[in-house]
Amino acid sequence: MDQPSYTREVKLIPIGNSKGIRLPKALLDKYGWSDRLVLEEMEESVVLRSEARHALSWEETSRAMAAEAEDWSDFDTAIADGLD
Repeated sequence: MDQPSYTREVKLIPIGNSKGIRLPKALLDKYGWSDRLVLEEMEESVVLRSEARHALSWEETSRAMAAEAEDWSDFDTAIADGLD
């Protein structure tokens, strides 16, 4: 899983019989969050994400791969190592 790019302490605030956290506007804007989020409970963490996951199209994937400018010069050697 990705390492956090920053850490921030937040306080739990009472909301009826539950508790919640306030998310900074900059964070809401950064991820385009508005009214609803999906909360995923992991073994050692909780993940918040948008409901709709944006899957890259083949065109977007190709464009992203081309932008990386990876060196594929040893690709033929990898193919010839006997694994099909």
